[in-house]
Amino acid sequence: MTASISSRDLSAAPRVLVVDGSKVVRQLITRVLKTELPQAEVVGCGSGAEAQQLLGDGVFDFITVALRLPDMDGLELARYVRESAPQVYVPIVVVSGDVDDRLHRRALGEHVTDYFDKSLGFQALAEFIRGYVRPESSAEGVVLYVEDSRVVALATRRMLEKIGLTVRHVVSVEDALAMLETERAQGLVGVDVVLTDVSLKGELTGGDLLKFIRTDFGYGKGKLPVLVMTGDENPDNQAMLIRAGANDLVEKPVEERLLITKLLFQLRVAQHLRAREETG
Repeated sequence: MTASISSRDLSAAPRVLVVDGSKVVRQLITRVLKTELPQAEVVGCGSGAEAQQLLGDGVFDFITVALRLPDMDGLELARYVRESAPQVYVPIVVVSGDVDDRLHRRALGEHVTDYFDKSLGFQALAEFIRGYVRPESSAEGVVLYVEDSRVVALATRRMLEKIGLTVRHVVSVEDALAMLETERAQGLVGVDVVLTDVSLKGELTGGDLLKFIRTDFGYGKGKLPVLVMTGDENPDNQAMLIRAGANDLVEKPVEERLLITKLLFQLRVAQHLRAREETG
């Protein structure tokens, strides 16, 4: 057995395991990964049993898995990985066109690190995976950050500014809405992504901010992504946030790498969609 995932040096060639019953899908994912990450070793297999064999033979830095495999559910395979050291810390991402329904019900399970909607395209998937195995050292974009805890805000701002993001921090939903309204009056969105806590000391919550952004301002998920931080592990409450228009959730206490990966992914997708609109 090779060294554990926590001790692997990701400056070396990352190993990616692609688990999907469709040979065509495996080939497509492998092709774009090899383009985006030329040094990556991409290993594909078509069943859960094959994946278990490969996992027993060596360590991977990243695993993508379809929800439906010929011999088991993708979540069953994720559970196997978590219970089989040294793979316990490896990021596991569900890649499926059926993610949305399970995401809304928060039914992806505790063993899955993240999800990816196949409808965004395999090029976006390659960039998404690169965010995990080869995080960007710098980025450009403006983040509207809503957090009323001075200690939490200071730590999170440092995470974001360290990679070059511009952070416009406010302590309440009311302040955030005033900022967005001022920008809208000038014909601008004003920020690239919103990062907000759910529970805030003002009268309005992060859920209320979602409603204003999606309904009153009319900004869709592509035009202004919203990433919500929550300490509430209740699946029903998390599902409500997704249905209200959150692009994604980050559970608190926040793990820096996961937050940055999710935030940068939403930022890249939004910038890509805006560029496509401008050229279209």
